[in-house]
Amino acid sequence: MAPHGDKSDAAEETMVAEAEKRPISTILIVMAMQSEALPVVNKLNLSEDLESVFPKGVPWVRYRGFYKDLNINLVWPGKDSSLGVDCVGTVPASLVTYASIQALQPDLIINAGTAGGLKAKGACIGDAYVASDVAFCDRRIPIPVFDLYGLGLRQAFSTPNLQKELNLKVGKLSTGDSLHMSTQDEASMVANDAVVKDMEAAAVAYVADLLKVPSVFLKVVIDIKDGEETTAEESSQSFAALERAVTQVIDFINGKCLSDL
Repeated sequence: MAPHGDKSDAAEETMVAEAEKRPISTILIVMAMQSEALPVVNKLNLSEDLESVFPKGVPWVRYRGFYKDLNINLVWPGKDSSLGVDCVGTVPASLVTYASIQALQPDLIINAGTAGGLKAKGACIGDAYVASDVAFCDRRIPIPVFDLYGLGLRQAFSTPNLQKELNLKVGKLSTGDSLHMSTQDEASMVANDAVVKDMEAAAVAYVADLLKVPSVFLKVVIDIKDGEETTAEESSQSFAALERAVTQVIDFINGKCLSDL
């Protein structure tokens, strides 16, 4: 007789396999900033949810609607109630992701947004990347095993067909809570072979992994961390490229199962 743990693992594997063969129905798009979210909201013709599924008093915003055969939910952490700026960073991202999964039970998470890129790794402004792996670059805990916990390396859901069909670049993604990339952050990114850096993906990945929801990370390069400063025109082009990339990904997903990605 197989040990109880083996039976549980086998049952879980069976459930995962069956889920991957069902058509994708509900998608949760997690974004960090209003300027990133609104072009996608307008393109997909989503409407703001005025009867919030979130706890009273939180600034989190949800847009929803149907796009072709998909039930789309786009969330972002909203504005800080005191300072009025976008609630960027890992803490707001993890909280809104957790609450959204609990309330909406998505089949797939897409964490989409802009990111910094490394010129030395081939990144250019406007490039769209799908992350193969995500990790933190600023959680330094120099104690055996805790160092691995701090790194928080997780694999994204594999999407070889999506990458090939849309000709998306693939690379490793690092997450840190600072916009500026310190020398230590850069060393961590190099050690992890990262190509792009953002401020929320690894936190979204942590929550998605806890709650067993497949997650994809789509990032468009808006600035070069090891190069010259980005112009206003280049930033505008990157936001437009992000909207196009998200729409193309949603179009590709429509009518498919997880195993088709």
